[in-house]
Amino acid sequence: MTVQATRIVITGSVNLDLVARVARLPKAGETVTNGELGRSPGGKGANQALAARRLGAEVSLLACVGNDAMADEALALLRAANVDLSGVIVDPGCATGVALIAVDARGENQIVVAPGANRRLSADKLQLPPADALICQLEVPVETLEFIARTFEGFLCVNLAPVTDVPEALLQRADLLVVNEGEAKYYGDKLHRLGGLVATTLGGRGAVLYRRGEIVATTTVPEVVPVDTTGAGDCFTAALTLGLAEGQDAAEALRFACAAAAVSTTGHGAQAGLPDRAAALALLAN
Repeated sequence: MTVQATRIVITGSVNLDLVARVARLPKAGETVTNGELGRSPGGKGANQALAARRLGAEVSLLACVGNDAMADEALALLRAANVDLSGVIVDPGCATGVALIAVDARGENQIVVAPGANRRLSADKLQLPPADALICQLEVPVETLEFIARTFEGFLCVNLAPVTDVPEALLQRADLLVVNEGEAKYYGDKLHRLGGLVATTLGGRGAVLYRRGEIVATTTVPEVVPVDTTGAGDCFTAALTLGLAEGQDAAEALRFACAAAAVSTTGHGAQAGLPDRAAALALLAN
């Protein structure tokens, strides 16, 4: 008997990442030289879509790109992985989003995003397919996310990144909110006055899962040698959502998410290092 894969819809950004690898990240006003420049697919929506697909989900991406060569480059790995891109809109009046990323020798990064067509993903253009779970982030218009919150009936994960003010109704509707430490500080105690789960990532120290301010589960990160942390948070979000949607308990899903994110840091680029399920489970077993 064939078990149907969990179906996940991702609504979010697609970017082309221009990555400069340097010995150390610059301070404010400082120029760091001798960098090496690379190009790779990125955007939080695209990263999460590819992560979920490689981890075993059936994935559809709803996004907006420009009618340019950068769009083909940004979507290349998603196409190769058989992510459903029928919901990706091409806007001829806008360029595909671009992220400018600096990565140092320890794998830490600094990122500036020019969103381009991601700003054009409006609610009237969306066709939500049936799915077990939906993941969205804040690199597309908040009004679009409000529409999703009203319309989608399955498990809803909202990755509150990058930080911006969001309607209370969106926070209340989410079954899972995902934040890093800086984002958790920005949104404050209101995250814990809600009924859904709240996952806070702690970088190399692991992650904590809360409900109504009470700790549900904690975990550490399996030991790896990171080379690039770009996209690790997106991998975590996709893996945690997938685990919970599959019926894993909170602690198991959190461990799975941290293991997948850890593996993702061992490769260069936001997407090239995203692991398959076997690699994440192998790290968990060590």
